[in-house]
Amino acid sequence: MRIRLIMIIAAAGFLAAALAIRAVVPLGSWWEQSSGTALYASTTWAGVRFLAPRLAPLAAGGIALAWCWGAELFQLTGVPARLSAESLAARLVLGAAFDPIDLIWYPIGIVPLVVLHHLRRRPAT
Repeated sequence: MRIRLIMIIAAAGFLAAALAIRAVVPLGSWWEQSSGTALYASTTWAGVRFLAPRLAPLAAGGIALAWCWGAELFQLTGVPARLSAESLAARLVLGAAFDPIDLIWYPIGIVPLVVLHHLRRRPAT
């Protein structure tokens, strides 16, 4: 139960960071776009850890990365763009337009969390 509460707090922190960056950085700038993508990935990782708190670090990171890459590639179909035009929730979860650079930023948002997760799991010596 404790890890789930921590993941809710982490997800809220990632969202707060994204909103803070968006408030001070020009919309559409490289920094705003890239940080948003990495923080989306971080939030996804927190969601995976919330749903399956006992997963090993690489498994949690792999699932989060697979979701992010899958959502990004799904954008190539045009379906997320149509859904995003109708729903803010769909836009937040699926995005709207494919950007190959996002495929690089997702691991940047996940890998440090996987490392921290691994370090926290290791028994103290």
